[in-house]
Amino acid sequence: MKKQISILLFSILFIATSCSSDDDNVTPEPAASATFKVTVENVFTPKTFKMNGTFGAIPPEGTQSFSFDAGKGAFLSLSTMFVKSNDLFFGFDDTGLALYDANGNATTGDVTSQLLLWDAGTEVNEEPGNGPNQPMNQSGANTGIDENGVIHLVNDGFTYPSTDTVINVILSHDGGTMFTVTINNVSNNSTLPSPLAPGVFAVHSDQAKLFTSGTNASAGMEKLAEDGDNSMMDGFLTSNTGYFSPFAPGVFAVHTNETMPIFTNNTSDNGNGLENLAEDGDPSVLGAAISTITGVSESGVFNTPEGAGAPGPLLPDNSYTFTFTAEEGDYLNFALMLVESNDLFYAFSDEGISLFNNGNAVSGDMTSQLILWDAGTEVNEFPGAGNNQPIRGGAATGENENGNVMMVNDGFSYPSTNEAIKVTIEIQ
Repeated sequence: MKKQISILLFSILFIATSCSSDDDNVTPEPAASATFKVTVENVFTPKTFKMNGTFGAIPPEGTQSFSFDAGKGAFLSLSTMFVKSNDLFFGFDDTGLALYDANGNATTGDVTSQLLLWDAGTEVNEEPGNGPNQPMNQSGANTGIDENGVIHLVNDGFTYPSTDTVINVILSHDGGTMFTVTINNVSNNSTLPSPLAPGVFAVHSDQAKLFTSGTNASAGMEKLAEDGDNSMMDGFLTSNTGYFSPFAPGVFAVHTNETMPIFTNNTSDNGNGLENLAEDGDPSVLGAAISTITGVSESGVFNTPEGAGAPGPLLPDNSYTFTFTAEEGDYLNFALMLVESNDLFYAFSDEGISLFNNGNAVSGDMTSQLILWDAGTEVNEFPGAGNNQPIRGGAATGENENGNVMMVNDGFSYPSTNEAIKVTIEIQ
């Protein structure tokens, strides 16, 4: 009996020892891995005008003012009807008034001499102030004879008071990028006192125009010039005005979750090159620095739009892509500059996003996890108008901020993230 028990115990011990030995020699399953493709798209809708607005009717001896922000290279256009006419309006040359000179100095002072009296070419002109189809005499809007002409400087054989005896326009520079326009109706002592109808204004580049000499007037301009009704023109301008921006080339990093290779929230820039990327759109310094950081397994610069033959900025309807291989436990972050700013950039949170979820590689639209960050290195100016922003200034021209990297909160308005950028991840 004792012999049988001994044999049984030996067998149990042998089995247990064998199992333990087998467990010790089990090769752990390899971590999940995958190759990822990231697409960064500029989804801004381009706009023709940078800013726009309206001003009210101005009776003789009356005045109206409006203000706006504009940077170097911007032009101002405005239009207001000379009411005692059929379809005449005051405005600058169709290119507009340059708001800065060739040296970058703001235009200021009395700019009345640059105003012109335009004929919309939409209604046959009658004697100034006495025409039965002019606003103060007609029974209703749009009662005159169609002219079927084009916009041109008035030259109809009638006599009109000189521009400077009807209207006076003063342009003030209020500091930074802010301007104020004051329009005075000085026609009270002219040969033909006349109200000025409600008008419109727009700030734009030299490639955009409120109207074009020698072409047919738009429906909105016709209503403004014939009836002093600025509502349609205002609607057109508003729908075609807004902020949009290129993105500059960027950097990416695949890293462990303890590593924050690009930035750390609410701390100052670490000096690895984020300032170069966020202020000047130059990712090269940061890209080189990231590649040497412990915990970063893969990194790089993305700088060539899809379909382009050379590096360049990312314009609306274009995209950057980059690919990499990562393992479970890896995180991803990237950064690229919002060009029409002083030092703003898009990125995920400082720790990035996990590339695996319970062993499964993540994919899909990641835009909702993006944040617009302020590098805290340069004082922010009005978006799209600041004279120290890359398109208008140059490298390292702005005022040092000496702040921390944080989510942008500067009092200015920016488009929502999904109106600006889209980021998707695909598994290859």
